[in-house]
Amino acid sequence: MTISDFDFQPILTGKAIAVRPLAKGDFEALFAAASDPAIWAGHPAKDRYRREVFAAYFAFLLDSGKALIVLERGSRSVIGCSSYYVAPDTPDSVSIGFTFLRRSHWGGQTNFEPKRLMLDHAFRSVRDVWFHIDPTNVRSQKATAKLGAVHAYDTILDLSGTPVEWMCFRLGKADWDRTCEVAAVVSGRGR
Repeated sequence: MTISDFDFQPILTGKAIAVRPLAKGDFEALFAAASDPAIWAGHPAKDRYRREVFAAYFAFLLDSGKALIVLERGSRSVIGCSSYYVAPDTPDSVSIGFTFLRRSHWGGQTNFEPKRLMLDHAFRSVRDVWFHIDPTNVRSQKATAKLGAVHAYDTILDLSGTPVEWMCFRLGKADWDRTCEVAAVVSGRGR
């Protein structure tokens, strides 16, 4: 399979989380999830909790045709979003980013499950998945390292309309498999 065959907006279902393509009608629910200033405190876009700032972000995600909304399966409530994309410096690989979750879902299995669903889907098609993180976003750097990704290099990329510096983290399939094995042992469950 080539990157041109990759499904950038799959419907993915886990035990507690479901992921589906972002739709225009998701704005209000996703904005409600994003309206907590603490979500963005460690992020370069610290004011994204404001409606007018979030509206531009939402329009960008919707226009990309690659964004996904993250839902709690039981309540069907929107808890965040993420996106697949192809970075200009790694055109044969898939990247995951533009991700946020409600703070009530940080840490633990609920935080891990959307990543697991998206990574498992990506690794059916590609050998490497990339994450591009702002150098000031330490929380995301640590979370990405917990997935097994390693910091490969820094570069300036235009991922959303403006060239900026990114820390580029690479996660290979074998590293991801090891992370999942450890997670299964820790949780007492298999994948």
